[in-house]
Amino acid sequence: QVQLVESGGGLVRPGGSLRLSCAVSGTIFRLNTVGWYRQAPGKERELVANITSGGITNYAEFVKGRFTISRDNAKNTVYLQMNSLIPEDTAVYYCNAHFVGNNWGRGILVTVSS
Repeated sequence: QVQLVESGGGLVRPGGSLRLSCAVSGTIFRLNTVGWYRQAPGKERELVANITSGGITNYAEFVKGRFTISRDNAKNTVYLQMNSLIPEDTAVYYCNAHFVGNNWGRGILVTVSS
């Protein structure tokens, strides 16, 4: 059974930073494309960033230059470093791992507010 557990969310002021982590188990992590999606109230879930098994990264336009995704295959963990946060980044952030199947974490809330 594949499990994904997110951590690192919370409340941050505009301009601040947060780092999300997602620990993945129950799969061969290094073979997965892993990434982060988000869903704001009243909106559909959208891709934020992902990283392939080969280390190729893909970012949504709205986070380019502000967010960085990385992975540590030794720790079975994917990270999302979020800088220069704005109120529009407020959302529940979901970790995703895709290999044979598509698997999701429960989500973690990020609130950007003064």
